[in-house]
Amino acid sequence: RMPVVLKGMELGTCITKWTVDYLSNAEGSKEVKIHVSEVPQMDFLSKNFVYRTLPFDVFVRRAAEVKHKEYFLSEDEKYYLRSVGEDARKDIADIRKQFPTLAEDIQIPEYFEKEQFFSSVFRISSAGLQLWTHYDVMDNFLIQVTGKKRVVLYSPRDAPYLYLSGTKSEVLDVDNPDLEKYPLFMKAKRYECFLEAGDVLFIPALWFHNVISEEFGVALNVFWKHLPAESYDKTDTYGNKDPTAASRAIQILDRALKTLEELPEEYRDFYARRMVLRIQEKAYRKDFG
Repeated sequence: RMPVVLKGMELGTCITKWTVDYLSNAEGSKEVKIHVSEVPQMDFLSKNFVYRTLPFDVFVRRAAEVKHKEYFLSEDEKYYLRSVGEDARKDIADIRKQFPTLAEDIQIPEYFEKEQFFSSVFRISSAGLQLWTHYDVMDNFLIQVTGKKRVVLYSPRDAPYLYLSGTKSEVLDVDNPDLEKYPLFMKAKRYECFLEAGDVLFIPALWFHNVISEEFGVALNVFWKHLPAESYDKTDTYGNKDPTAASRAIQILDRALKTLEELPEEYRDFYARRMVLRIQEKAYRKDFG
């Protein structure tokens, strides 16, 4: 249950074929929905980006540029494609369906059974782009096909220090965090790796990750269901909705906390601490200390 970088994997012809020219010609002018940001650090909580649509070939060439002659917000804007299904609310991302020509070039490592497959997410990022810190509820591979990435990871046990809002951390700049605003962040143990073209990073479920594109690059994320299929939310098309049992537990806890508000502060504090102790006793892993 630890992240690991796999090198020397057989990934197919994509490693040598996926140049800007090849990508542009392979899928042509089909329209894609992209994120566009004036700043390198994209923030999903504050939504400091806009969604725009471009023909795929135009998008690829723009994303590979440093300065743009044509742009939406500024000549320095950053681009990010995260492929989605035909109907993003109902359909998962699958490179075989959204980008069939490119799918023929890539060989996905077979570390899981075919029936466990959930999605294959095609990604393209401008140089310098940094994505928000978040976790996913499924195991996944980040296959770096072209370009270089730096990935910073944090263990699930360090969740108390990451200032979470849902599945995402409020701390955007993990290299230079605002410690006045996020003082506990210093307690989180940082893991870091650099991905070259052809490297594959295994990201276990619930591990937080922050991804920085050092160069223009193309990647494929492959998610699979390592828990029984019924554990997952059937409406989840992105692989980041909490398991159904976890969602129910959080709802029950919220109701319990609402009930505690009926007590005076002294009693509320006392019984809240008892609840925390009970959770630690019944649910914490013993080997986590």
